[in-house]
Amino acid sequence: MENNIGCEIDFLPVGNGDKSGDAIAVRYGYPGNFKVMVYDGGTKESGEALVEHIRKHYGTSYVDYVVNSHPDSDHASGLSVVLEELKVGELWMHRPWEHSSKILNSFRDGRITKNSLSERLKDSLYAAYHLEELALEKEISIHEPFQGNKIGEFMVLSPERGWYIDNLIPEFDKSPEQKEIEESYFSPGYILQSLNEGISYLTSLIKSSWNIDMLRDDVETSAENESSVILFLPFKKHPILLTGDAGVQALKKAAYFAELKFDIHLNKILKFIQVPHHGSRHNVSSPVLDRIVGMRKDRNDGLTSKTVFVSSSKESTKHPRKAVINSFIRRGVKVFNTKGRAIRHSFNMAKRPGWVPLAPVQFSDNEEGWD
Repeated sequence: MENNIGCEIDFLPVGNGDKSGDAIAVRYGYPGNFKVMVYDGGTKESGEALVEHIRKHYGTSYVDYVVNSHPDSDHASGLSVVLEELKVGELWMHRPWEHSSKILNSFRDGRITKNSLSERLKDSLYAAYHLEELALEKEISIHEPFQGNKIGEFMVLSPERGWYIDNLIPEFDKSPEQKEIEESYFSPGYILQSLNEGISYLTSLIKSSWNIDMLRDDVETSAENESSVILFLPFKKHPILLTGDAGVQALKKAAYFAELKFDIHLNKILKFIQVPHHGSRHNVSSPVLDRIVGMRKDRNDGLTSKTVFVSSSKESTKHPRKAVINSFIRRGVKVFNTKGRAIRHSFNMAKRPGWVPLAPVQFSDNEEGWD
């Protein structure tokens, strides 16, 4: 049956200037039996565009699954419009305020109570909390997406529940100041690795080399970003990975879980990948790309059948970074960027009138350096 299954993924434009976000609609299945998922909604404006898009191109006002990858407003705000204007089956989102009693001891201020911490998280993450309010009002079932859960045909690869509650929530920017941790760690293996790389990182644009990724292995992103729900669609002929704003830690954990639990090596099977966090340099490293996308190829090998999409606003000067895009291209991947447009990836689905083929992003002769 899977030979006939189809899927289409639509990335809608989000944001202006250097403000980017994600608004993604997915439809998969068979004619007469399609499922619809919305994975992040961007801003209120992009949420309205998602509603119109689903009605016009999917021919329905019903969404089976709404997924908020993480609580940042550029991912959550538009989903409120989806919940208000369309009929929704299930809402999948994290509810950090529900775990306040488990993390009280993480914070320096001993006066914080379970209730005060919960209210603080609700207020500071209101774009996400408002989704809960709407779902409760409309009697939409709410589920927290943790590693191993299934959302329709999609498998959640990250975050793992314990890591999310015990490590990530206390590190959220909007959480209270944590207690000081007195343990220190040193890894001589990392120092040796860095010395062997022999790469000088500069702030200005530098000339690209096909053989060297200008990515660092010690990059970090926020705990909110690391909490992003990483979804894997295990169609045999066209596996898909959605990453939100996940960083190196989450991507490593997702790859490890797929290998350990299902004996699946993502770099060998994935056909479509969402570039994390709009192509930020702080979310990927060369080892992570090797593990998820594949190893670098010879320049004469040409492109593989793998495709990646990246969301960025039309005027963005920060997203995506040339160093990130070049690193995907070195691995034989076709890269496509929204840049203020709605873009679509599909297989075994009818052509959409008025939509024309995209040209992939080309390898850049210059990349950003580092301090």
